[in-house]
Amino acid sequence: MGSALERLREAARTREAAGLRRSLMPRSADFDGMLDLASNDYLGLHGDPRVVAGAVAAAREWGAGATGSRLVTGTTRLHARLEAALASFAGASAALVCSSGYLANLAVVSSLALALARAGSGVLIVSDSRNHASLIDACRLARCPGVRLVVSPYRDVGAVRALLASRAEDSALVVSDSVFSVDGAVAPVAALHAACREFGALLVLDEAHAFGVFGPGGRGVAADAGVGSESDVVRTVTLSKSLASQGGAVLGAAEVIGTVVDTGRGFIFDTGLAPPSAGAALAALEVVRASPALGPLALAAAERLAKIAAEFGLPVVPPTAAVLAVVLGSPGSAVAAREICAAAGVRAGCFRPPSVPAGQACLRLTARATLTDDDFAIAARALAMVSDHWS
Repeated sequence: MGSALERLREAARTREAAGLRRSLMPRSADFDGMLDLASNDYLGLHGDPRVVAGAVAAAREWGAGATGSRLVTGTTRLHARLEAALASFAGASAALVCSSGYLANLAVVSSLALALARAGSGVLIVSDSRNHASLIDACRLARCPGVRLVVSPYRDVGAVRALLASRAEDSALVVSDSVFSVDGAVAPVAALHAACREFGALLVLDEAHAFGVFGPGGRGVAADAGVGSESDVVRTVTLSKSLASQGGAVLGAAEVIGTVVDTGRGFIFDTGLAPPSAGAALAALEVVRASPALGPLALAAAERLAKIAAEFGLPVVPPTAAVLAVVLGSPGSAVAAREICAAAGVRAGCFRPPSVPAGQACLRLTARATLTDDDFAIAARALAMVSDHWS
């Protein structure tokens, strides 16, 4: 019988053969002088002096860390200011800041499901098949007696309606990304909300890739669909994408926020968001509020990148958000495309299973509001090289 470490080495060799080994690639502050089309800095605020100043001022006043969990010493007046600003901007009744978007999803889905299961005769969770890993893990964490999880087909409102209509459980949660992180597709939020309203379900939307970019003034897909302020819609956002900081937040009715504070393990047992991150996010939110053109600029940049890729014959999914995917099929092809881009001076994303379904490995490009004509020229040269290799 081999050792546990030997079995781990064999598993690593299997992943290597399938093109699924991953590695950390430390970068310099300027992305090694490469054009960044891999990060989620959609609005180009990562190095914005106003955002950096917000982080510095918070560090000087509050220190480097939160010192404890939010329920002990980790809630400062700065956290309260950030929550009030997020709720006001998004049109939500209340907001609750967590130390990451991942934990915001874990906390809200699991706490709502468990609380509803204890209060009635069961809960059905309907989760889209292409949801982000944090939502998938949140649904897994919510599993307990009385909670049933069903994975619904990608963006299929009819399937969601059928599941809600035929359920035996008292309560239901419909869980979906509002913008799917790989291909940038937008969920049919208005139709999902109509189904939830008809059958008495809560709609939980992860707006990570929409907040700051999509909808009126960057308020997200739910706001664009006219349902952002509805009491039966719960939103999560990340502070690490458009807001160029770190952390996440839950936006929703007071009853939802109270449930997470009382029972959300991903909130209760985690150290509060570091004050410099809260200060940076608050400053970035003010920039977004004052500059509503940033989101449309990011969307226009994505369309321009997609047009360039299509002109070179690459199989690009037309974007409706600030991300786009060039689907190349095998993990090896996606890795090779990423390396070709790097050689051409472009840092691009490479998504392979389990981040995408088998056969859907892709080069993932993220647009930014601050891309210049020179940047697009560099991107065009890199994509031309990818096209030559792929064809």
